[in-house]
Amino acid sequence: MPRNRTGKLKTEHHLLEGLGKILSEIEKWEEVESIIPGRIVRQNKGRGSKGIFLKYRTLSGYKLLYKSGTSVQEVFVVCSDFEGFEKKFRERFG
Repeated sequence: MPRNRTGKLKTEHHLLEGLGKILSEIEKWEEVESIIPGRIVRQNKGRGSKGIFLKYRTLSGYKLLYKSGTSVQEVFVVCSDFEGFEKKFRERFG
């Protein structure tokens, strides 16, 4: 799949259903410079918690996981203000 960029969102992989809406919201945050969704991984385990989760801080931003049923997709967010992003994320998504 060719790489595409729309605003701050760089897509190289498909997005799981529901993730696009969340990313378009995060894309509007001033702390965010770029959003790079990763590959979709199917899990054999039963349905766990659904939604978007902050996993850990990277050198340039954060790694998020979006869980939808038995599929998981990594999302990497490049940001200029780590604390500001994390605060907004936790207020909005828990």
